Parts: sequence; C-alpha cells; structure tokens
Amino acid sequence: QAASAINVLVHIARLSDGARKVISITEITGMESDIVSMQEIFIFKKTGIGENGKVQGEFLATGIRPRFSEQLQVAGVDVPLGIFERPKGY
Repeated sequence: QAASAINVLVHIARLSDGARKVISITEITGMESDIVSMQEIFIFKKTGIGENGKVQGEFLATGIRPRFSEQLQVAGVDVPLGIFERPKGY
C-alpha cells in the first residue's frame, strides 16, 4: 500500500559539516513481491570540503526521466524535460 501511495522520496541527510542537504530524489516505480522498485532521479555529488569546512558539491540529474513527469504535465505543471538530462562528464 505504501508503494502505491508514494511517488517520490526526498532523502535529506546531515553532512560532515553539520549542514542538512537534500542528497537524493528517488521515484518509486512499483513493487515486486515484498521489494519496492525505485530509480534515482537527482543526486548530490560531493566534490570536496571548502576552506571554511563546508561540504561542497552539486545536485545532478541521473538522466532518468521519471514516470510521473507526464502526470505533472496533465495536471498543468510545466516541467522542462531538460532538467532530467544527465550532465556531460557524469
């Protein structure tokens, strides 16, 4: 029941510098027996630690276009499909 009621998981974690950051946005795609199937849409890629001790990084698309993007368009939410494109060099 949970897998059919939830479309997206947003994972927030506390980083080593104490800041909280969204580190993953994942779509739930279904269930097979007792296993929930998911696919990551966006991830936070840590690139290092700044001079001030802050974690540095960037939020990147994985290149997977989520299934719910069509539902958003039908509902009148304009989501440019380019945001789901995987950056070059990733």
